[in-house]
Amino acid sequence: MDLRRRCRAARRYVLKADPSRQWRLLDLQAIDTRLDQIAHATKNLPQRAQLAELEKRAAALDSDLVRAQTALGDVQREVSKADTDVQLVRDRAARNRARLDAGTGTAKDLQALQHELDSLNRRQAELEDVEIEVMERAEGVEAEVTRLEAERAALATELEAATAAKDDALKDFEAEAAKVAAPRADTVAGVGADLVALYEKIRTQTGGLAAAALRQRRCGGCQLELNNVEMNRIKAAPDDEVLRCEECRRILVRTSESGL
Repeated sequence: MDLRRRCRAARRYVLKADPSRQWRLLDLQAIDTRLDQIAHATKNLPQRAQLAELEKRAAALDSDLVRAQTALGDVQREVSKADTDVQLVRDRAARNRARLDAGTGTAKDLQALQHELDSLNRRQAELEDVEIEVMERAEGVEAEVTRLEAERAALATELEAATAAKDDALKDFEAEAAKVAAPRADTVAGVGADLVALYEKIRTQTGGLAAAALRQRRCGGCQLELNNVEMNRIKAAPDDEVLRCEECRRILVRTSESGL
């Protein structure tokens, strides 16, 4: 069969379904529409956005804290080295002072010791200045680490609360989805496999809305008002004929509000 003949055959084919099955199709559509809405709401929870923002802040804060802790470790090593350098000079000066106080050695040796002791005193003063400067820097970095740790702890509390809020919202939606979906299997059985197959195919093509009621000459899918020619065609159609909207191609279900 060539393409033209297949198209003519497709146009001649009309799906039949008892009106009660078609009405149940609207129930199925209502269930699926609400489930789609719940899925969308779940994906776009404001609590998710809030949590993502807090996690972003936490990641940045963690990086700052790691850098501050690394800097603190470096400056603490500088403090330790400066303290060691000062102590070495102090020990050397103490030994020289003890020898001078004992007066052992020649006058030349004692004079050399005094000269070295003077140099050591000057060196000690210089190293102590370095030590003070390094310790001041260490205090500043340590204060920054303390501040960041406190901020991180407070943010952890916010993260915990935001996670709980998100989980609670998800539980609410999951409970509603379970309640909404509970009658779906029975509704599908009431609609029938042939009509459900067409419905699911159209749902895929239209992004969710496959069946709509005809109310007051207006398609509930595309919201367009049907013209007289189309309305006359619908009036003339048997009650069990499954109709399609000429504009949006959704299944059009006749109801008491169709204005026929």
